[in-house]
Amino acid sequence: MASIFPKNYKSLLDPQRTERAIKFVKDTFERELSGELKLSRVTSPLFVKKGSGINDDLNGVERPVGFEVGNMNNCQMEIVQSLAKWKRMALADYGFEPETGLYTDMNAIRPDDLIDNIHSIYVDQWDWERVMSAEERNLDFLKRIVLKIYEALKRTEFLIGQNYPECIRVLPNNLTFIQSEDALKMYPDVDSTERERRLAERYGAIFIIGVGKELSDGESHGGRSPDYDDWSTETDEYTDKDGKKHHYYGLNGDLIVWDTVRQDSLELSSMGIRVDSETLLKQLKMRNFMERKELYWHQRLLNGDFPQTIGGGIGQSRLCMFLLHKAHIGEVQASIWTEEDLKEAKSNGVFLM
Repeated sequence: MASIFPKNYKSLLDPQRTERAIKFVKDTFERELSGELKLSRVTSPLFVKKGSGINDDLNGVERPVGFEVGNMNNCQMEIVQSLAKWKRMALADYGFEPETGLYTDMNAIRPDDLIDNIHSIYVDQWDWERVMSAEERNLDFLKRIVLKIYEALKRTEFLIGQNYPECIRVLPNNLTFIQSEDALKMYPDVDSTERERRLAERYGAIFIIGVGKELSDGESHGGRSPDYDDWSTETDEYTDKDGKKHHYYGLNGDLIVWDTVRQDSLELSSMGIRVDSETLLKQLKMRNFMERKELYWHQRLLNGDFPQTIGGGIGQSRLCMFLLHKAHIGEVQASIWTEEDLKEAKSNGVFLM
């Protein structure tokens, strides 16, 4: 899929000011996020041992980049795809207390990702994880944490505008929460991607609750691995137009904003309350992955070694792209681009790193 540049698009900041602004965005948001959620910065791995169960499986089909370590008897290693599982293990091993957590600067390579305006095979995000209590395992707690993150986003946007007046504020004051099943009922004739687009345009910023479990039409709103987010817990009940009772599911979701430059939706973050031992086994069974329960990470969770946590990832380049009003992720990130994209960018006067 080739990149598409808006008609008459021109970057608000030249390459040198863009580089300075990128640093400002990252420094500011890190500070705001860590303050809101009481997170400490930690150092994280770039690679993990293959077969340990620590690497993130994402949607279950993406191939991790692998290599051998010659000085360790050719031990098989994998570049991380995200740190969803490693973070929870780190919270236990570091001894973090309830209501505190960690964040880290995660870099990954995902060779199966698309390459277009908002996708690249290089992934950079803030991975964060926070210890919570068993009593907080509910939808209200998830929403409270999401709103804290949204407040950090709004304050960062405000400060960007103070230092770079060209970058006007576009985030709405309020974030709209929408159940994935309700999104389906609102727009039953389109796929989940188009639903997100229409809802983001309508509200400006949304959080779609319940990503991973099949909806009433037999399809899920996006994909999730079965062994980190809890997407199968019943969270509420609703009655359809025929008087039949149904249930909402999911203690996770995606934070999506309306990108005024591209005139399209832009996912900035995915997050959720993590599986406990019961939910892990249930979701592994639902996805026919019961063999995973024998892996190192899964055994530690089942043995009670890990605290109950909530966590997620927030795209660094996407956030910079959004706040600096860029049309292409390559304007804020150095990666590899197709010849078609490079040609299209040049013809539109767009500088790709």
